[in-house]
Amino acid sequence: MVAGWGVVIVAAGRGTRMGTKESKQYLQLGDKPILVHTLELFQSMDMVKEAVLVVGGEDVERCRQWVRQYKLTKVTAVVEGGTERQHSVFCGLQALSTEWAMVHDGVRPLVTADAVRACCAAAEDSGAAVLAVPVKDTIKQVNEAGIIVSTPDRRSLWAIQTPQAFRRVLLLEALERALAEDFIGTDDAMVVERMGVPVTVAEGEYTNIKITTPEDLPWAEFLLAQRRKKQTEGKSERE
Repeated sequence: MVAGWGVVIVAAGRGTRMGTKESKQYLQLGDKPILVHTLELFQSMDMVKEAVLVVGGEDVERCRQWVRQYKLTKVTAVVEGGTERQHSVFCGLQALSTEWAMVHDGVRPLVTADAVRACCAAAEDSGAAVLAVPVKDTIKQVNEAGIIVSTPDRRSLWAIQTPQAFRRVLLLEALERALAEDFIGTDDAMVVERMGVPVTVAEGEYTNIKITTPEDLPWAEFLLAQRRKKQTEGKSERE
């Protein structure tokens, strides 16, 4: 495993589906903002050398204060994002110096170190990898009239998560090409895929949820409480 990974934490979105005045990444989860939980996970990992946080221009100073307050020493820069998530990732990558780079959603605070390592290991083997989980439900493709037109084989369908991990120069090249061609992808891997570069899937965990809508927050609170309970029990057993 490469020891000097960098990570771009993307948290520039305003997100209206949460229905709160405050952007979702800044809402409290337990005793800290969602974004701080996310940053602390990467701070704790030996393989992560540096992190760049990408936020809205009006939130840069607040986040710099949090970096100091929570002693997030691996955060080397807090930068302003672009108009699209893809542009924000590009801004973040330019501020990294590492050979390998992950991109992670600021509102996925429950990703585990094991999942991150699995994604990075897959990327080191192939050049590009994403975390994902097999789809549990039957998926239907529906047309504009609301009529089912096909039922894809569920065994071939995976729900994509973050982090997504790449050789940094590869993702930079893909983003530059997408920018030149006015292409906007729905995730980071998509801009690499369109260059004909294979992207590997590393199996993640269903608890790596993206906090997007109001019902996600109590679920995240429950998962966080369960995780902390297990950690406390494990510590007691060792003592």
